[in-house]
Amino acid sequence: MIRARSILRRLRRHQRGIAVVEFALTAPVFLLLLMGIFDYSWQMYANQVLQGAVSKAARDATLEGNAADQSALDAVVRERVQNVFRDANVTFVRKAYNSYDEVGDPEAFTDENGNGAYDSGECFEDVNGNGSWDTDRGMDNNGGAEDVVLYTASMKIKRVLPVWRMLGQSQEVTLTSTTVLRNQPYTTSTETSEVICD
Repeated sequence: MIRARSILRRLRRHQRGIAVVEFALTAPVFLLLLMGIFDYSWQMYANQVLQGAVSKAARDATLEGNAADQSALDAVVRERVQNVFRDANVTFVRKAYNSYDEVGDPEAFTDENGNGAYDSGECFEDVNGNGSWDTDRGMDNNGGAEDVVLYTASMKIKRVLPVWRMLGQSQEVTLTSTTVLRNQPYTTSTETSEVICD
């Protein structure tokens, strides 16, 4: 018993033992923080790669030569992203509007009961031509001449470091890049609008 106490006293006074214990307590937190910084920086870089590819493709999409077929532009964006992130799953959404102030707006409707929300049976202006009232009035395509296009690309990638798995989160992340541009006036506008009353 006396021998054990003397060993404990010597260990308490020993400087190298304290350094080892301090390192053992702080190293996991420091390494987790460092891996988090690396992972966040990697995601920022991935987002910049995606944004650059989307901006270039969106500018090209507004020209008349690319109006008919957008799949070639999508392929260019996918190729640029996958040159850096080989396993990225890249998807695209286009919505066309008549003007910038309509982006993301719902289709207009007659609020007959005054509740501030569209109810079945109320008249509405079918701007996108799908025959039903929508919370987003955009048409699901690249639109026509002088239309405003909201171009969105999303890429799903796996994180390179296991930080998020260690914290109980998913190893996959979805990054999204969006841009809004107006098509060139290469022909007459393709706007179609019809009032529908159910």
